Amino acid sequence: MATQKVVVNTAKGDIELELHPEKMPITVENFLKLTDSGFYDGLTFHRVEDWVVQGGDPKGNGTGGPGWNIKLETHPELKNVRGALAMARSANPDSAGSQFYILTTDASWLDGQYAVFGMVTSGMDVVDKLEIGDKINSVKRA
Repeated sequence: MATQKVVVNTAKGDIELELHPEKMPITVENFLKLTDSGFYDGLTFHRVEDWVVQGGDPKGNGTGGPGWNIKLETHPELKNVRGALAMARSANPDSAGSQFYILTTDASWLDGQYAVFGMVTSGMDVVDKLEIGDKINSVKRA
């Protein structure tokens, strides 16, 4: 399966992401299922730190999800580098649901522990401007 592109629309601009279904099939399928259902539309980025931006929580506080979890996948070629898209989770490796993060700097200490499944291909300047509470207007397949 070829890579899949999605666009995250925010008030600060668009973030284009390339997903890797061939390397991360469970994770990408889950993300696209949520994308296609409109799950992310209207949610916010609830966590913004100097190295990461996180969103996808319907509760808006880091504790919410879609009502299910997926199994942790990792791939040795997909690293936690600036622009990487990955699933956020709790201490339980198999606890990812809908929350995702985009790295604004390299975070190699996360490699092998979090499901990196995509990369920002355009709009990293938008990611760098995001603040807590900024809204995800929509996430759509490109």
